[in-house]
Amino acid sequence: MTNPNSFDAKATLSAGGKDLTIYRLDALQAKYDVARLPFSLKILLENLLRTEGNGSVTAEDIVALASWDAKAKPSQEIAFTPARVVMQDFTGVPAVVDLAAMRDAMADLGGDPARIEPLVPAELVIDHSVQVDHFGTRESFGQNAALEFERNRERYQFLKWGQQAFDTFKVVPPDTGIVHQVNLEYLARTVFVNDRTGEAYPDTLVGTDSHTTMVNGLGVLGWGVGGIEAEAAMLGQPMPMLIPQVIGFKLTGALPEGATATDLVLTITEMLRAKGVVGKFVEFYGAGVGRLPLADRATIGNMSPEFGSTCAIFPIDAETVRYLKFSGRPAELCELVEAYAREQGLWHDEDAEEPTFTDTLELDLSTVVPSIAGPKRPQDRIALTDAASAFGEAIKTYQPEGNGAGQQPGERAVEDEAPVATATRNSAEVKMPNGTACSLKDGAVVIAAITSCTNTSNPSVMLAAGLLARNAVAKGLVAKPWVKTSLAPGSLVVTEYLERAGLIEDLEALGFHNVGYGCTTCIGNSGPLPDEISAAINEHDLVAVSVLSGNRNFEGRINPDVKMNYLASPPLVVAYAIAGSMDVDLYTDPLGQDSDGNDVFMKDIWPSTDEIARTVEEAVQSDMFRQSYATVFDGSKDWQDLDVPTGDRFAWDPDSTYVRKAPYFDGMPAEPEPVTDITGAKVLAKLGDSVTTDHISPAGAIKKDGPAAAYLEAHGVERKDFNSFGSRRGNHEVMIRGTFANIRLRNQLAPGTEGGVTKKDGEVTSIYEASEEYIAAGVPLVVLGGKEYGSGSSRDWAAKGTNLLGVRAVIAESFERIHRSNLVGMGVLPLQFPEGESADSLGLTGEEEFAITGFADVLNDGGLPQTCQVKAGDVEFEATVRIDTPKEGDYFRHGGILQYVLRQIVAS
Repeated sequence: MTNPNSFDAKATLSAGGKDLTIYRLDALQAKYDVARLPFSLKILLENLLRTEGNGSVTAEDIVALASWDAKAKPSQEIAFTPARVVMQDFTGVPAVVDLAAMRDAMADLGGDPARIEPLVPAELVIDHSVQVDHFGTRESFGQNAALEFERNRERYQFLKWGQQAFDTFKVVPPDTGIVHQVNLEYLARTVFVNDRTGEAYPDTLVGTDSHTTMVNGLGVLGWGVGGIEAEAAMLGQPMPMLIPQVIGFKLTGALPEGATATDLVLTITEMLRAKGVVGKFVEFYGAGVGRLPLADRATIGNMSPEFGSTCAIFPIDAETVRYLKFSGRPAELCELVEAYAREQGLWHDEDAEEPTFTDTLELDLSTVVPSIAGPKRPQDRIALTDAASAFGEAIKTYQPEGNGAGQQPGERAVEDEAPVATATRNSAEVKMPNGTACSLKDGAVVIAAITSCTNTSNPSVMLAAGLLARNAVAKGLVAKPWVKTSLAPGSLVVTEYLERAGLIEDLEALGFHNVGYGCTTCIGNSGPLPDEISAAINEHDLVAVSVLSGNRNFEGRINPDVKMNYLASPPLVVAYAIAGSMDVDLYTDPLGQDSDGNDVFMKDIWPSTDEIARTVEEAVQSDMFRQSYATVFDGSKDWQDLDVPTGDRFAWDPDSTYVRKAPYFDGMPAEPEPVTDITGAKVLAKLGDSVTTDHISPAGAIKKDGPAAAYLEAHGVERKDFNSFGSRRGNHEVMIRGTFANIRLRNQLAPGTEGGVTKKDGEVTSIYEASEEYIAAGVPLVVLGGKEYGSGSSRDWAAKGTNLLGVRAVIAESFERIHRSNLVGMGVLPLQFPEGESADSLGLTGEEEFAITGFADVLNDGGLPQTCQVKAGDVEFEATVRIDTPKEGDYFRHGGILQYVLRQIVAS
């Protein structure tokens, strides 16, 4: 459709050697004070001006955004069209599976399969499949990479097929880097140029990982979505969203000596989680912004999901352009970015009038102190001075029975039992394979991992870790023998600057060898602990600890043998590897002894801020980026040698246990069937507060005695070849069996149990088996939840698995943004209990039969139901229907977003 240009905003900008079409924001200034809009909303406003007339954006939408009421509760829907989509392989594989299945469905409905094609650039980085099986030697990287290809060959062949089958789909092969770091260092444009239309506009994106927000540090607006939303965006569907509230976060001052970007981000996470920013934009401004290097900004943006905001964005300024130049972007692009930002009022000037915000917070950077966060949530910051005492308090909830998902905070499983005193800590004598004898105690750090894009994008903290290692080695310190140490660089650039600084050997001397370029420990790919350590932990019920420089430390996520997980900066990870225990006060207790038997304290080896800055300046050079990314899409010889099928449609292998045709379009009619109310439903799971998508979605290792293991064994897969749930995301049969099966999930229908179990007809059984029986009997299912249901990663399988288990509705006290949206996108009805009420306050046990009525007729008439009636046994209440936008109503009427998109393409 032709853009009507209702506000006469279309103009020409000459920059970067080109004359480019832009849509000027100041064309609206005469009537609306767009100059005072937050940076992020200016980007959205340009998006609407440019896409007006596309069938989803009207002049009224533009006026609504231009006249934004900062204090108003979000109610106005707009349609956002991202410039591109970025994916990682765990979520990317099922997305490509769905696209391939859509091509088959398109043919079945009489259409042209080739019309199923990404209409915006889509880039996938294979980074989630490497696992830390081998560690502690220089051979670790090669050994883990070989295992990665051995385990994932089918998936990689499928992705390589997708790269040749879809014109606008590119794949960054494995062993290259973490998706968000590759995006920051190479893929991001900041200002996007569409060569086909000759337009220049802000680089925007959605990604199939919640930490897509890392690129917010580069002034790029984007956030994480589920794979199903990303697929719709790839297929040209504008994304419905409510005009958000924007929280301004003012930064002043500068970081003090000894504080790192990690300490800053944990402080900001604590502040924003306490403020409550779920579903809101967060935008940084103030004089302190100019004092933060780009890497620190990216570290903060990366943690946006941990404080719950949609995005956490920094404006474009001189530091943005400096980083673009430094990381090897073309000179023409760098010139364009500055010219465009200045022309559009997107350039940050700390002396300019402050934007209008919904609300503000302020942080003086000089008040930031060294910190960690844990033992199970990123927002639970602990000043490092209090770390040992806080651990002593936290461990009481893990002995003899720990808190878990589905329990109320502070609830103890054993009533009136006295807290376990520090003196009664469990211990075990362990003999390591090399003959070393050691005593393993509660609080032992068994995993110390420098991992994740949160920090590996940041040279200052990575080089600080190397400098601390150098100083420790010089003093004769070593890591404790029970610590599994690992270093997973975020990109090839990291390895190069560590080598140039001469710090690789020092890190390796403490066991921090490169184990692979990808997300490892932070997503549960920590690999198994040594058999001796694992056996001791389980036989003696030890409370083992991991310390990682990641962004996620939820229960059951890091390793099944580890109960407590702490986030820390890379240098602190090294320090804790040397200390070997969370019971150590790093300020007052020695880390170890030097060669003369003298105590060595952390202050003796901690590098100064000046030393770190000098090392960064000397070691990190622009040529590293150009060299590392020159052949980014080529891949290793293993990748290049993969045999790949050709053709527009994928040849599904019925014997494959990795990639199977998605079932969502099976028997799908050309027109949607009417929505029906839900009657005769039973509860599959009754859960408590803070149930995350990690609790719902299959992730990590495949449990040896669970339904997924039984399926794989029935298909001839040996236990050693099970691989992880993430690697098998392209097989819905495996994923259904792992949904709601997290080892720390507590289903209150089956009290006293953990894991994926429920109670049916008075008997405890697996959630999957119960689901199969209910589906066979035609019984719809309901899940009951508490507050913040579905927080955590943007996992499409948390919604897909819920749908395929036969769940028609989820009733919770509140939802996290992405998961609620994904449930709607899979045709699952999200409902909220009445304000102030919960399953427990209403007296619901989960044994009742449910009827949910009053929403279907409204949807079938084209409306959006606000409430519906719920009858559960003798209890009746009115629930809020969380289908929030008209477009979401369309998706739900069609049974899901993919079915809607497919029917739209067929109809056109």
